[in-house]
Amino acid sequence: MYLKTWHLFTLGAIALFAVQIGTLYLFGQPGICTCDFVKLWEGDINSAGMSQHLSDWYSFSHIIHGFLFYLALWLLFPRTKVWQRLLIAMGLEIGWEIAENTPMVIEAYREQALARGYVGDSIINSVMDTFMMVIGFVLAWRAPVWLIVVLALAMEIGVAYFIHDNLALNILGFFHQFDFITQWQEAVMR
Repeated sequence: MYLKTWHLFTLGAIALFAVQIGTLYLFGQPGICTCDFVKLWEGDINSAGMSQHLSDWYSFSHIIHGFLFYLALWLLFPRTKVWQRLLIAMGLEIGWEIAENTPMVIEAYREQALARGYVGDSIINSVMDTFMMVIGFVLAWRAPVWLIVVLALAMEIGVAYFIHDNLALNILGFFHQFDFITQWQEAVMR
């Protein structure tokens, strides 16, 4: 039986999302915000709804994940079809989304100033994070390199300005807490 490329991609994507949703469900993560409603955007960094609704300030980091995954997979597997690289990127993102919701990683995030009340992602937020990565991946595939660089810098600088955090600071804070960064981030929480 011959399956067209679109069918193979769709089956692969459905399987990956099923793993993501099923695993987070088994972890006990709520399907939606425990506030019992879903918002398109949660912009209040101090809100218990952060990482619980469809999108938030950290959605920009997931778009940048897509940029980075596209670049890395293009360099590592240049002859692989783009849809195959996208499935690999989805697998990587979903792997991170699952790891991010383990008690060990949740606790590591709580060490950071802005994530002290972090309880993990709702399932809908986690799935949307993966969709954000897909958007970033597709943009990196279709847009000129200069535009991707400008977008990544604008997102990193903009998010740092508005909430005193971004992908780079998030990664850095996961490995080491610098007092001056912690103080700067705590200022946004007041």
